[in-house]
Amino acid sequence: MDRRAFILALLAASGARAQGFAGLGADAQGFALPDPARPILFPRDHGPHPDFRIEWWYLTAPLQFEDGTPLGIQWTLFRFALAPPDGNTPPPAVWMGHAAVTTATRHLSTERFARGGTGQAGATGAPFAAWIDEWQMAGETPEAITLSASGPGFRYALDLQAQGPLIRHGAQGFSLKSASGQASYYYSQPFYRARGSVDLGDGPRAVTGEGWLDREWSSQPLSADQQGWDWFSLALDDGRRLMAFRLRGTTDFRSGTLIAADGTARALSDGEIVAKPDAQRRGIPTEWHLQIPTEGLDLRIAALNPDAWMETRVSYWEGPVAVTGSATGRGYLEMTGYARSAP
Repeated sequence: MDRRAFILALLAASGARAQGFAGLGADAQGFALPDPARPILFPRDHGPHPDFRIEWWYLTAPLQFEDGTPLGIQWTLFRFALAPPDGNTPPPAVWMGHAAVTTATRHLSTERFARGGTGQAGATGAPFAAWIDEWQMAGETPEAITLSASGPGFRYALDLQAQGPLIRHGAQGFSLKSASGQASYYYSQPFYRARGSVDLGDGPRAVTGEGWLDREWSSQPLSADQQGWDWFSLALDDGRRLMAFRLRGTTDFRSGTLIAADGTARALSDGEIVAKPDAQRRGIPTEWHLQIPTEGLDLRIAALNPDAWMETRVSYWEGPVAVTGSATGRGYLEMTGYARSAP
């Protein structure tokens, strides 16, 4: 798809850029909205949701080569509706894919664009699949999937097997994003065991590690004043998983989910989460102090590579992190809405 045409279409889909980060706070008139009375149901909600304005399939995986060297991969597919549904045919849409590999010294990333309705990009619920060009996430269900992507200087292929249950965030998947009521539907598979290969230009090398899949859809996930977020997905060595985010606005809004090793999940309220940056790289906070006092968690989060900046249409920071403090582990950090300063 022509890049200029895609940018114009994306701006039309997202509304005025001032209305929340990337237009995600723009008016949602004509689109469906998340409803707390209609919780996420499986397998129904594994498929796409064309009545909603935006949707994504998002997988991150902290990995290591056979010699123990750490790295991470990202795979993301976004769907943006260009107009509300008319009740007869799926609304026109554009698709955008992001892929990256991050090591301690390199961050390689790329993006793809596609028109909806051409078969170049799309998603299904049964079998569970999402794709753009030859990039693909696929499996009969989300419990066992394959994942592949490539870009300038990298290629990866992973097999991911779930070792725990799917997790609905918030109230059975209804995830509040602001005090004024903006929300999304949001579920994850945070228990993948990952195996496969990563090629950084010198041939494929075996990797193992963990994976975390996020599925989210909404039509107005942010309020107009929310200009970015800081999002953590952490796999702790004691078997617990932690998702937490801070949405930055006139008043910050925090939410999260603490998941026990057996898959039991507890929603974390705004007042339970303390997230403070400790150190910056080029204006981006790449070290954090994350606390959940009600759970006795006092964590230090440090980026594997502080320069994991995604040079994409809507640029942001995304990369693997190490966890120390009251618990140890690793995971991923995503930060949007920051202005990166010159070296």
